[in-house]
Amino acid sequence: MQNPASKSILIYTGCFLILFTSFSCKKDKKIEEIPTTLPPVEEVVTVVPVNDPGIAKTMGFFVDDWQSKTFTAPAFVDGTLPASTSNTITVDASSIITKIPQSTFGQNAVWWMGRPSAQAITDVKNLHPHIIRFPGGNSSNNYFWNAEQDVLPADVPMTYLDDKGVSHPAGYNYGKTNHDWEFNLEKYYATLLQTGNQGIISVNYSYARYSTANTPLANAAHLAAEWVRFDNGRTKYWEIGNEHYGSWQVGYMIDVSKNKDGQPAIINGDLYGKHVKVFIDSMQKAATEIGKKIYIGAVAHETPSPESWQTNTTKTWNSGMMKSAGDKPDFYVVHNYFTNSENVNAATILTSATTVPGAMMTFVTQELQTNGATVKPIAFDEWNMFALGSKQQVSNVSGLFAVLVQGEAIKNKYGMTARWDMINGWDGGNDHGLFSPGNEPGIDKWSPRPSFYYMYYFHKLLGDRLVPNSIVGNATLKTYSSTYTSGQANVNIVNTAETAQTVLVKFINFIPGDRFYWYSLEGGTDNGEFSRKVLVNGVGTTLEAGGPTDYAGLKARSAVTTQGIKVTVPGRGAVFIVVDKK
Repeated sequence: MQNPASKSILIYTGCFLILFTSFSCKKDKKIEEIPTTLPPVEEVVTVVPVNDPGIAKTMGFFVDDWQSKTFTAPAFVDGTLPASTSNTITVDASSIITKIPQSTFGQNAVWWMGRPSAQAITDVKNLHPHIIRFPGGNSSNNYFWNAEQDVLPADVPMTYLDDKGVSHPAGYNYGKTNHDWEFNLEKYYATLLQTGNQGIISVNYSYARYSTANTPLANAAHLAAEWVRFDNGRTKYWEIGNEHYGSWQVGYMIDVSKNKDGQPAIINGDLYGKHVKVFIDSMQKAATEIGKKIYIGAVAHETPSPESWQTNTTKTWNSGMMKSAGDKPDFYVVHNYFTNSENVNAATILTSATTVPGAMMTFVTQELQTNGATVKPIAFDEWNMFALGSKQQVSNVSGLFAVLVQGEAIKNKYGMTARWDMINGWDGGNDHGLFSPGNEPGIDKWSPRPSFYYMYYFHKLLGDRLVPNSIVGNATLKTYSSTYTSGQANVNIVNTAETAQTVLVKFINFIPGDRFYWYSLEGGTDNGEFSRKVLVNGVGTTLEAGGPTDYAGLKARSAVTTQGIKVTVPGRGAVFIVVDKK
């Protein structure tokens, strides 16, 4: 008799190894064989809850009104996935960099922009910058918030001195002006209310310098305190003046023959710091009287290394201001325009956006520590680019630049950022405005520029906590990832290169659900590398500039996650993605 034939098979059930053995005593008996090839076993992943980190000192109270976000899946059309990918982004949801403050998305309103149209109010409400700064930058130091048109305090001179000592006719702005073309104080407060945002106000510090009264500092501090009283708690954040370290600022040089309290001809950081203490005492006293809590910032200088244009005032500003102001300021204000006032290319602009915010934060915090001041929240409340000659400031590249600046600001833990500005002036395309000012050929006033669309979708899809990510592939891709309290994950990809890139997204400590959704933004074919148009999921405009009018109603692109989370990022474009949770 033959030895019985035998067949043994090991089957992995996920918990046990089971041995099956079959015997045969008869050669002609049909045996049903158990297949030896089994389907792959799904990997079991456990998602570990992650605690929020402590709030960075440079963010502080700006995170007090942080809000959790709940993602609601948008209406969508099926999107096309690349067959293969050359880059991999890994989003690490096992740690949190920071909670994302709402004040990251701020904008600057200016006194000359006029009344926003009904559509502009809707656009600003959709954009939801959370913070709108007012009344301007340099011009805040010519602004008399409670003055009727052409009615000034008796101690205000009709001329000012530039940094060379040359006299010029002074130009002042009036909060109660009746000029239709101006954005007066009443319109400002109304816009905040209509759009659901709050403000940060820059008070007129230079009045303390150019006033001809016997007590110029007291007069200027009183004017600021009266504004706090009038505001009556509508505004939480205030700052004292603008870029007073700069020779372009009114009050940088004064006529000492008209000054009554012995101030020097040229301002310095020590003097400003001493004045800041008086302003803060007056303004906080006013806030206490009306039972409101406010925070007041002092202006710091942000440049990490001396440049040729800097005066001695600029170079010594921080040391003087930080030592003399002491711990009085609640926060510090910095500004930066990144690039030189030259016809710079797109690569230079985009590179600066990824490097300057981090260098600036390092410099300012080191300056505070070196000069014995406490590290407090940093408000980066005026930023844009100086780039001239090719319509860079109104271009698709300006939109990419905006996403990078805001992403880097979150990563480097700024308490607030605010883009300059909502309306500026066409000047052949050398225009910082988020909206067209009305004299741009073929474009109506208050028409959104490409930067509006990029910031809208970045804010719309960004979660409430920034998490780390890493890239294997092309260094031209810049990414910012986040998670939602409601459980979804988000990744925002900016392609700084001219050629499209394909990307696979993977996760740590997150299990993707069934679908992911995305919006893809890119420029048009006009104006070389500085297209004035933007396409959102392939939808653009027939006008010379701008983007789709129905941006808020555009359907997302979507795909199932079973084939991998893969997208194509257009050259000089961006993709904003949200992935469902399991």
